[in-house]
Amino acid sequence: MANLDPMATVYLKLYSKLPAFQMMEPQAVRQLLALAPSVEVELAPLSKIENRLIPIGQDSEINARIYTPKGDGPFPIFVYYHGGGWVLGDLETSDATCRMLANRTGRIVVSVDYRLAPEYKFPVPVEDSYAALNWVSENASAFNGNVSNLVVGGDSAGGNLSTVVSLISKERNGPAIAAQVLIYPVTSLSFDTKSYLEFQKGFGMDRDLMIWFGNHYTNNDEEKHDKYVAPLNAADLSELPPAFVLTAEHDVLRDEGLAYAERLKKAGVMVDMICEQGLVHGYFTNMAIFPERIKESISRIAEFLNNIDQLVTSRALK
Repeated sequence: MANLDPMATVYLKLYSKLPAFQMMEPQAVRQLLALAPSVEVELAPLSKIENRLIPIGQDSEINARIYTPKGDGPFPIFVYYHGGGWVLGDLETSDATCRMLANRTGRIVVSVDYRLAPEYKFPVPVEDSYAALNWVSENASAFNGNVSNLVVGGDSAGGNLSTVVSLISKERNGPAIAAQVLIYPVTSLSFDTKSYLEFQKGFGMDRDLMIWFGNHYTNNDEEKHDKYVAPLNAADLSELPPAFVLTAEHDVLRDEGLAYAERLKKAGVMVDMICEQGLVHGYFTNMAIFPERIKESISRIAEFLNNIDQLVTSRALK
């Protein structure tokens, strides 16, 4: 475990005491995680936080949480999709990180609580995520948001959903997305990259656990190759929004995130790419253990989004 950040070592020691999630049923894992004691963490100051319900179809709703920074607005918008392998996670999973994102980027962050597998397998989380994007686009003015400057982003499975809603919005002439922020995104379910082999055990996100997530998310093996599950398989990545792609050095998902960034570049998409050295999967939403590294990553995201703001402004003036 050479070159690990000291706090990553602490995290992995704690993680190793947990049972193997891939040997459990999803509901049992959720119950176990719900029993974890709450830990006080730094909460960035904001103007307002409110929970909302987003209608999905004719008779369903999903939860969302809107984080509004201090200031007058209207504010640019960041639609955030949490991680958890499409099986775990909720609004609380990324709460502290979303607060910091809103505070440090000056954007309204809308965190989306899409429905989870295996109760709601693919494509339901995708459909929920795209419906939430449409809702934000249509209702931005109601919460002081600037819909002309809207980005999507998320971590892990949430990074996957961000890539997919960007693809769908392009194909369906949906809401204009100014940028996508992809935090160690899932872009393939092949499980065979160099980083999968190098970090398959002992680094938090085991290869077998990722296979467990993929099996619960998809209805059959064929779907694992669908571009809306594995966007690295998409034939055409041109004309997608500029992307900030962040990977962690000691993460099974590292190489597929880097591969997706390279594919975007070759398709003519503007890409900023960084591999956070010494870090492991899951750090970005673990404010209790990685507060300083999260701040550093969010500072890099804020710098990228400042450039996006300038692009949006220049286009508006033309």
